[in-house]
This record gives sequence, C-alpha cells and structure tokens, in this order.
Amino acid sequence: MRAQSVTEILNVASVEIAMKPVLVLRHVPFEEIGSLADYLAAAGLAVDQVDCFGPDWPNLVQAGFDPEQLAGLIVMGGPMNVDQTDEYPFLATEREWLRAAVAAGLPTLGVCLGAQMLARSLGAVVRPNPVKEIGWYEVEQLEAAADDPLFAGCQRYETVFQWHGDTFDLPPGGVHLVRGSTCHHQAFRLGPAAWGLQFHLEITAAMIADWLAEPEMCCEIDPLDYIDPAEIRRRTPDGLAAMAPVTRRVFGRFAALCYERASATR
Repeated sequence: MRAQSVTEILNVASVEIAMKPVLVLRHVPFEEIGSLADYLAAAGLAVDQVDCFGPDWPNLVQAGFDPEQLAGLIVMGGPMNVDQTDEYPFLATEREWLRAAVAAGLPTLGVCLGAQMLARSLGAVVRPNPVKEIGWYEVEQLEAAADDPLFAGCQRYETVFQWHGDTFDLPPGGVHLVRGSTCHHQAFRLGPAAWGLQFHLEITAAMIADWLAEPEMCCEIDPLDYIDPAEIRRRTPDGLAAMAPVTRRVFGRFAALCYERASATR
C-alpha cells in the first residue's frame, strides 16, 4: 500500500484524534531530532521523547516495550559505540526493543548510532570506519532505493550531513539503499518498515553550530587534519538547501507511515 504524503494527511477532515505516540530515544543532550520534529507535527503525531541518560528511562524500562502501543520508534545518534553495554546499559535494552519493533512491523528509524544499533540488534557487526566522516558528503542511491517506501524518487546523488566514526555490515535480510565513497553502508531497510540512516537528514544550521562548539565533539575533530570546521560552516547554507528535497521525501513519508500505523490501531 502506498504511504500517504503529509499533504494528503493534512487534507483529511480532521487529524485531531487520539493517536498512539512516536517514541524517540536520545543518548546525549545535544543529539536533537531537529527538523524531523516538524514532519511529525505536520502529520498530527504525538511524540514521546525519552532520554536514555535521564530520570525517565527506568520508568520506561519498567513499563516495558509494546510496539502495539506506538505509532513509530526513532532511535537517535550518540558518541558511544553500540557494544559499550557495560558503560551504557540502556544500549542492551534498546537492542531488544529494536528487534521487537522490526518483528512487529512498527515504523522504525535509526539515525547514525541508531542505524548502527538497528543493524547490531539483528546480528550485524559494527566496527570503525576507515575514516571518520564529519561534514558534507555526497552519497549515491542504489537500484533498490527506486521502489523503497522512503527513498523512491530521490536523486541518484544527494548531499547529506555526516558525523560518525563507525560503520556497520548489513544485517541478514537488510536491503542496501544508499552508499558512499568513504563509507559503503549509508542507508538500509529491514522488513517493510524499519530504516537505518548513517547520515543526519534532521540536522539544522543551529545544530551544526552547536555540534562544532560542543567540547566532546571538538575533541573528536581536533586530531583530524582533514576536517576543517570553518569549511563545514561555509558549506552549511548550500548543504542544507541541497539536502532539503531528500529530507522532505524521507521524513515526510516516514511520518505518513507512522500516521497510518496510529490510525489503523487506535
């Protein structure tokens, strides 16, 4: 079934109905959902954002994860590695939830670390990429993207924002959608409704400014002589403009899938 666009959704007589929420999991305070929030709001979706490092996390774990009570699941990025479960125990819990979400066909989106977590949850290896990708990069849509529910209609080459040092193998059954020249696995789909994106379509100019000023992220850049923060800032206006069409398609369609899920199960 074709996913409705956000425009089609907003033409429905009323979207002000009681709906199951989209659950957003954050790993660090500076990893916001950025522009993705606008697409979820435009679709009339409620959003429950929980910080895995915050006081609400134990209550969420105690309540348990039930995909049938959600419209979607979004797992954001972070500087940790997926296998640092001793230092960050919430990562092990998230793996279980991601497996359950995929099995239930829940619309699921993993961004950066979230994509690595999605791959790892289904048995794939996550390891350091040969180089860290930080800044604006060109990626290539593969043949499988042509009829993908999120990526269909995107240009063959798109400009996206990156900030990562790790990469992942495709999990069993994963469909490779987007590749890059310095990091092969950039986006994939699992089952009918779960996607992992290594890049940051949600990024905004304000977020980039904050990340480039964040002490932890500055420490990551400082040893890398091939990364120039000034060049990233210079390219940001044009980069955001170039990325806007793919952001609209991917996030608009994902929000529509969440809306359909909530509407079908409310």
